[in-house]
Parts: sequence; structure tokens; C-alpha cells
Amino acid sequence: MLEHTKEQITTSYVNVTYRIPRKHLDEIKKDMASYGAEEVVESIPWEKSFPNYNSSVALRGARHKESLTQKELAKLIGIGQHHISEMENGKRPIGKEMAKKFAEVLHIDYRVFL
Repeated sequence: MLEHTKEQITTSYVNVTYRIPRKHLDEIKKDMASYGAEEVVESIPWEKSFPNYNSSVALRGARHKESLTQKELAKLIGIGQHHISEMENGKRPIGKEMAKKFAEVLHIDYRVFL
């Protein structure tokens, strides 16, 4: 299981660290080599850490973080609950304008939904 910690190292960047089981170390080293790394610097691209990430996952997670149901979020945004369901299930895209509405209500940067 991954353990996540955040430590701010500058005003512009955040160092994100995960602990992984030692049995996955060779796999991580192989992935790093495929990105041209000559040695493991204990850093991998975020896409490797979150292979299932997409706007649907972001929307569902942000909604849960704010403890809102689909129905409650839909009412706040001014759309039907079925639209929220379709977006969370990847059946309807989240456009830029809708992303900005979600961002305002869910207290998150709109770009995570794009």
C-alpha cells in the first residue's frame, strides 16, 4: 500500500513521496530506465503513480471530498443529476466552462477536470 506525504521544498514546487513495497522496486527501476533515467532518483512521472486518473475520477473524488451527493452538486451547478452521473462515469465530457463551475463549488482548480 502506498503511503503519501507532502513536503513543500520551494514556493513553486511540492515534493510528493510514496513508500512502495520493496518487491516493486525492480519494476520502478525498469520504468525509470524507460524514461531515460540513468539511475533511480526515487522519482517517477505522476502518470505512473496514478494510472487510472482522469476527469471522471477527479470529479467523483472532489465531490466526495466536499461531502456532496450527485443530486446536491447538480443543484449547486444548475444541471440535472444524470449529467453528473454521466460525467463521473466517463459518458459525458467535462468542458472548460463546466470545469470552472465545478471548481468554484468544489474548491479545486478547474484544470483537474480537463
